[in-house]
Amino acid sequence: MTQARPSSPTRVVVPKPRPSVGQIFNVLGITAIHVGTVVAIARGATWKLAALAAATYFVRMFAITAVYHRYFSHRSYKTSRGLQFLLALLGTTATQKGPLWWGGTHRVHHKYSDTERDVHSPLRRGFWYAHMGWWLGREHEELDLKRIPDFAGFPELRWLDRYHVVGPIGMIALLFAVGGYDAFLWGYVVSTCALMHGTFTINSLAHVFGSRRYATTDTSRNNFWLALITLGEGWHNNHHHYMSSANQGFFWWEIDVSFYILRGMEKLGLIWDLRTAPAHVIQRNLVKEVGERSPLLVPQAAPAAPLDAPPLGRPSLGDV
Repeated sequence: MTQARPSSPTRVVVPKPRPSVGQIFNVLGITAIHVGTVVAIARGATWKLAALAAATYFVRMFAITAVYHRYFSHRSYKTSRGLQFLLALLGTTATQKGPLWWGGTHRVHHKYSDTERDVHSPLRRGFWYAHMGWWLGREHEELDLKRIPDFAGFPELRWLDRYHVVGPIGMIALLFAVGGYDAFLWGYVVSTCALMHGTFTINSLAHVFGSRRYATTDTSRNNFWLALITLGEGWHNNHHHYMSSANQGFFWWEIDVSFYILRGMEKLGLIWDLRTAPAHVIQRNLVKEVGERSPLLVPQAAPAAPLDAPPLGRPSLGDV
């Protein structure tokens, strides 16, 4: 009589979802940007081309920091409907999708900062995911208008968010018309590559390296060097302390170029109600006075809250 053998358990193979069109577009686009940057460097550059790359980097970094971030994400100033659209259009030339998607996704980061629900926490998913991996995945690909209802009511912004490639295409056409292939390579490709990595360093590095002035419930830090390359975004702990402030450099020695430009625009009447951090807010919740309160930085603190609990990443003061 043969002995019965236990049957091996059936292995269920869950098929991986196919890459979406958006994912494929993102991967091909970022790959092309990096390959094009290598080509541009191999071809060499004149001082004029280097200056062009620096200028387009500066203008578009301002569009990301002062428009996509401080306006659409945090409503730190007001402007007219016409200029709102033009600034949003300028922001699309940075090739970081549309203003509603960018602003809405960033609000999720603040709501769940450094928890499992954070969009790009280096503590939860590692450096490369926080730097670029989240950008290439499907999880945060779609626009959710519920995340940004205050701007979702403008049909022109919804249109621009859907056709955000209009900005980059227009910029590329202009560069070709003005200076040909080399102007395109340096004014768009090299500049965009530097711009992407400059922006993404705030996600990947500004929660790891730097100093902490405020006892926020996340791991945000202030970093002078990141502030230089991002026109002021490196004062990230300041920002998480009081998100709605248009100035992220709270003291005169904290360089914040984006805020200087916004202040100039305010004097010209282009924007108004420019919000800044009040003096009493700047002096509250200091680490040196209250101690470190982040459960991610204090070993004896309670473990992180479950996903259905209130987010740990809310700011210590201020609002969205």
